[in-house]
Amino acid sequence: MVMDAKFWSDRPVLVTGASGLQGSWLIRALTARGAEVVALIRDWVPQSELVRSGLTDRIRTVRGDVRDQELMERVLGEYEVKTVFHLSAQAIVPIANRNPISTFESNIRGTWVLLEACRRSPCVQEIVAASSDKAYGEHAELPYREDLPLRGRHPYDVSKSCADLLAQAYAQTYRLPVVITRCGNLYGGGDLNWNRIVPGTIRSVIREEPPVIRSDGSPVRDYFYVEDGAAAYLKAAEQLARDRSLIGQAFNFSNEQPMSVLEITDQILTLMERRDLKPVIEGSASGEIQRQYLDAAKARRQLGWVPIFSIEEGLERTIAWYREFFRQGVEEEVAGRND
Repeated sequence: MVMDAKFWSDRPVLVTGASGLQGSWLIRALTARGAEVVALIRDWVPQSELVRSGLTDRIRTVRGDVRDQELMERVLGEYEVKTVFHLSAQAIVPIANRNPISTFESNIRGTWVLLEACRRSPCVQEIVAASSDKAYGEHAELPYREDLPLRGRHPYDVSKSCADLLAQAYAQTYRLPVVITRCGNLYGGGDLNWNRIVPGTIRSVIREEPPVIRSDGSPVRDYFYVEDGAAAYLKAAEQLARDRSLIGQAFNFSNEQPMSVLEITDQILTLMERRDLKPVIEGSASGEIQRQYLDAAKARRQLGWVPIFSIEEGLERTIAWYREFFRQGVEEEVAGRND
């Protein structure tokens, strides 16, 4: 898949949710292409890939909340932003179940505030709004296609359904130049939510402990590598710039290789050569959709997008990232004791 490096050269770009898993890798891809990146960061996370990689030295950072209308309008105006990637969200399902209001505030209010700021900006030309496969809710028809209705039922799913619909409304009513991305379960280096199956399993193996599975291991999902995610976002923005008929459209992004929780755990154990560590199955997770995975034919057909990495390649790169992360952590701890 060919990326248009000239398109991004010196282009003012805003990334919300910049210190999150996908935001960090997207900014890496943008800076490699010469974009002038403005990163919106609410909480400073020193362990994030954005900070650890030194990317913050190559971009402009704005500390603040995406729900702040005045701030969003100031940032878009002062930096003359042309392309917006809206990734900011509270993305942890158990937290959404325990604290639905904060999730609704971040994911729903944050989306309409940003979209309204973009509507008022004379400079913004492309907006890529990150939705999720969770926006679909549960359907018997598999794999999910973009024409299925959005019907989230649990707090996180509902927040993504609402944000997705808001983006569609701004596109339909105001011709706001926005496309919507719906990705499978993102994984990759820099995900510090250890309750997620990929980073949690890798950390357990590095610590020589059996991995813990919160569900019964049977739910089936897409697992989508973050560098493929970054490439998908760039491709969506580039194509939107060329083809305004894409305004308001949604695109699924997936390797189209659904796996159960037990299967992805087994794959990690195999790649790390620790099949002797048998998973502990808690079976405590609730509100889980049993089978949920995506059809990415529309993105292949209309955007010319294809994934770059296989599941195995993505997991190998992810494992390497965490090995280095924990190795450096041990070295820093030893250095601290010797100071």
